[in-house]
Amino acid sequence: MKTAIINTTLVMPDHLIPKASVIIEDGVIVAFGKKLSTEGCEIIDAKGGYTGPGLIDIHTHADGETFFTEDPVKAANTLLLHGVTDVMPALYYNMNADQLVDAVGLVRSAMNSGKADNIIGLYMESPYLNPKFGGNRENNPWVDVVSKDKFGKVVDAAYDIAKVWCLAPERENIDEFVDYVREKNPNAVFSVAHSEAEPWQIERLMPKGLKLATHHTNATGTIQKYPECRSACVDECALYNNEIYTELICDKVGIHVAPYMLRLIKKIKGDDRIILIADAFVDHGPIPADDIYEGADDINFDFTGEIAGSKMILDGPCRNMMVHTGASICQVFKYASTNPARLLGLSDRGEIKVGNKANLITVSPEFEVQSVYLAGKKVK
Repeated sequence: MKTAIINTTLVMPDHLIPKASVIIEDGVIVAFGKKLSTEGCEIIDAKGGYTGPGLIDIHTHADGETFFTEDPVKAANTLLLHGVTDVMPALYYNMNADQLVDAVGLVRSAMNSGKADNIIGLYMESPYLNPKFGGNRENNPWVDVVSKDKFGKVVDAAYDIAKVWCLAPERENIDEFVDYVREKNPNAVFSVAHSEAEPWQIERLMPKGLKLATHHTNATGTIQKYPECRSACVDECALYNNEIYTELICDKVGIHVAPYMLRLIKKIKGDDRIILIADAFVDHGPIPADDIYEGADDINFDFTGEIAGSKMILDGPCRNMMVHTGASICQVFKYASTNPARLLGLSDRGEIKVGNKANLITVSPEFEVQSVYLAGKKVK
């Protein structure tokens, strides 16, 4: 039986279609637009809400309360109710090889269980990042030389579901790791992360699949070769290269990325190379007693008072991006759905299009999630 979502404004990549409908059959979009025949359809009245593609979070560790490495089914379902119809749990570099292999197995089991159908793969924020950067860096078991003897078992366990591998290009012998991942999965995406690499070190890996910058302006270095003269580092390289997508953690106060910086990045990168992420973590440390953090209740702090990701789910960054930059609802759907789909080569989602998977959400003008559809099935 067909389902018709009616009385809605459809959010397209670069325009809106008001007073429209979208028709779903067998989990796929079969028609959309104005004045469609809905005869024989189950009718769902969107009551004027905005319907766009489901959110795709490529980088988050938790649902704000529970790590994916603790209960991936629970975390995935919490995200789904917030409109995240596709998610890639992130595995962090504070786990050793055996722990990473176990975590991969846990997520894989959840993917195969039929209870977490929005998990589409893994985001490996591990193993070889720069040990100077990131939360929990005192517990980094990957500070020694890059070696297949150590990383091989992790890649072997994860290569078929790991869509993104983070790395610091300045790490000695990093090519051995990159080449082995590519041998196992030629379509793997690499992301420069927790790094103080110079542009040439990043750019030389771009032909090997580096096309993403992990949480832009966070855990990235500053190179100063001469006194009082700043040189180009990771963030500048990501801005300069059109091929590189930039992840943004957009919190309510604008601490991970300052609002002015968000507007600058939006101006430079344009609408096709920004990806919003939640990067949620779970530490439950108190908000530091400093006026600059007033109201920062969507940020996660560890018990040393250091920022350690967020407490957000991806609908939150969408709202915040609209507030901080004036981005339109079309733009934030691109940042949180269309662009991550394109990065990952997911040609069947991220946009309202005939033949695409019916992963859809309906939101208010302020991006409050009202309804969620996973493969055409209404889950909220």
